[in-house]
Amino acid sequence: MALQTTPATSPPVDAPRSPYRRTRSTRSNYEMYAWLFTRISGVLLVVMVLVHLFVNLVAGDGINQVDFGFVAGKWANPFWQVWDLLLLWLAMLHGTIGVRTIINDYTERNSTRMVLKTLLWTAFAVTVLLGTLVIFTFDPCPVGAAAADLPSFCPSAA
Repeated sequence: MALQTTPATSPPVDAPRSPYRRTRSTRSNYEMYAWLFTRISGVLLVVMVLVHLFVNLVAGDGINQVDFGFVAGKWANPFWQVWDLLLLWLAMLHGTIGVRTIINDYTERNSTRMVLKTLLWTAFAVTVLLGTLVIFTFDPCPVGAAAADLPSFCPSAA
């Protein structure tokens, strides 16, 4: 039996009609950054909430210590103001991005999606604004408060 031989050259291949051109994407990576932020903020929130619960409910006299004077004394320290502010902002942004993802996944009509996301971001803005305002304008020594309710560093508590 004789072996068949193949020709030395193959027939030429025609160029594709619409050659693939790699172009730079014009869309942003917002979804990737939102996903990444949600993961990182989730881990940070677990740590921050555990510290918050320990300081407020376990350390010292436990739950019995939490009253106006305790919060006033805690917020007299700028560290705890920033801690609680960061906790508020992270929790609100983390939750808002999560709910935004649910709205995007389960809302079929664009108009409904827009209304729901507008309501969501409005609620986010109002809550963050009011929470920030409360943290930074909180008066630990209000005039006219009973001395027993005030923290020990207030002049009228002595």
